[in-house]
Amino acid sequence: MGWGDMEPRNSSTADRSDTCFGVFNASDGRDTAQNSITSPWFSTAFGLIGLCSNLFALCVLLSSSRKLSSRARSSFLVFLCGLVVTDFMGLLVTASVIIPYHFIKFTWAKVDPGCHLCNFLGFSMVFFGQCPLLLGATMAGERFFGINHPFSRSTSISKRRAWSIVGLVWGFSCLLGLLPVLGLGRYTLQYPGSWCFLTLLPDTGNIIFCLLFALLGIFSVLLSFIFNTVSVVTLCRVYHDRESVQRRRDSEVEMMVQLVGIMIIATICWMPLLIFIIQTVLQQLPAGGNQLQLLPPETQKMLLIYIRMVTWNQILDPWVYILFRRAVLQRVYPSLRPRPSILSLYPVLNPSLRRKLTAD
Repeated sequence: MGWGDMEPRNSSTADRSDTCFGVFNASDGRDTAQNSITSPWFSTAFGLIGLCSNLFALCVLLSSSRKLSSRARSSFLVFLCGLVVTDFMGLLVTASVIIPYHFIKFTWAKVDPGCHLCNFLGFSMVFFGQCPLLLGATMAGERFFGINHPFSRSTSISKRRAWSIVGLVWGFSCLLGLLPVLGLGRYTLQYPGSWCFLTLLPDTGNIIFCLLFALLGIFSVLLSFIFNTVSVVTLCRVYHDRESVQRRRDSEVEMMVQLVGIMIIATICWMPLLIFIIQTVLQQLPAGGNQLQLLPPETQKMLLIYIRMVTWNQILDPWVYILFRRAVLQRVYPSLRPRPSILSLYPVLNPSLRRKLTAD
């Protein structure tokens, strides 16, 4: 990674090492590279596309939720709605700071000498970054229990309870984002000076917070993978079952297709950044008492590239729901017809239990 190429910090850097402005040298003569990498039109286009996509998906979700009578499907739409709202607000909040910087090129040290805006932007990056991963794992867990234990009343989630779970995810992500404000780690300005994020420098607090953020994200992705894999295997087994081949659970298949799409997008967009964070902080562990005070230029640029990949997650998530709905798929494949879904996973049941469930 080129750690040994770093120059010793000068007096100005030393004065700023304990603030949010000391991670990279903003005046190191890389203006040409900076202009080529961080075009304001690039960030503006990303922001507008993402905002419009999530707003459109939110309108479709609200329209669909009014027509549903299925409790499982309605609770799933609540989680999807929470995901879309999170992505929309994340793009709106971060773009409102980052895009003006690209056009105005204001000096952070003058505009935000107390690092309040930087801390808020860093908190937003962590909060709106971790929420989709946790919501994806929550949705995968809900579908896992809904498909594999469909007759347990504990797996029936009302809309109110689903919104409570979304609120808990938001609350947990909020507490995680507040840790640097409470003293664990630091939010610092990142290359090219337009955004703030967790600090990848070899300080004990920074290392703990970086590892906590990255490992929690990786755990969420892996948990989603495990839950979704088991659910897909269960559905495939039922789909090819001789007794139930004509009674496919279209609603469950639709939800799983959307969940798998969300999981694949999250994995591709997030895993490179999360792995990069872990590798960077572990490679920087101080040896012999020598600690880096500035991030190497290569690390700064790679971090920016990985953050750009993460932005695609917020843009693509809503299109998974928009495109992979039965209404859309039936237009592409007219042979797809809705079939009865209730009890199709378990065609052989006790008659009294079947009558009771049907009545419910």
